[in-house]
Amino acid sequence: MQLLAQLMRYSGVAIAVAFSLPAAAQAPPTGAERDTMIQSALSAAPATLRDTVRVADWNGNTLRDGPAGFTCLPAPPGLAGPMCVDEVWMAWLQAWSSKAPFTPSRAGVAYMMAGDSATGGASNIDPFATTPSAANDWMVEGPHIMLLTPDRASLDAIGPRHHHGGPYVMWAGTPYAHIMVPVGPRPEQRSVPR
Repeated sequence: MQLLAQLMRYSGVAIAVAFSLPAAAQAPPTGAERDTMIQSALSAAPATLRDTVRVADWNGNTLRDGPAGFTCLPAPPGLAGPMCVDEVWMAWLQAWSSKAPFTPSRAGVAYMMAGDSATGGASNIDPFATTPSAANDWMVEGPHIMLLTPDRASLDAIGPRHHHGGPYVMWAGTPYAHIMVPVGPRPEQRSVPR
């Protein structure tokens, strides 16, 4: 897990590899590590899902069974934070991680109710940036909901401006564009190397 998490920090490709491998190919975590991952993953879920949702690790191992619909994942080191995603978002994750084209088949919903980790966040303009820079509009977001839509015109209507506190489009103009809906305060932003 440690090696895969490190690879994932530098390349989304590791996510695709993890989800395409049979679950038996990589042993699931046990004991305290497993419990910590479940707690991290569930921190992304709204209270209405927390007691029943499926939890998986980034290797594709199921850590807790749940009904079809949503899967919660722990925070990957250095990127974003824990998330709870529906099937459309799972397909999005696989496309993003392999840099494949993606158009959602229907609306998709993802929760990140714990927000980004203090060492996480993401560029608002570059889907594949791994660290903050003066040129990539890095954002550490607080609790938020993410929405996918097959209607690209609705993305254009919202736009990428995130400094006003309302909804905005992350990664506008790319196949990975999605609507970010902040629902809580923003944490302190990471420093940008000059």
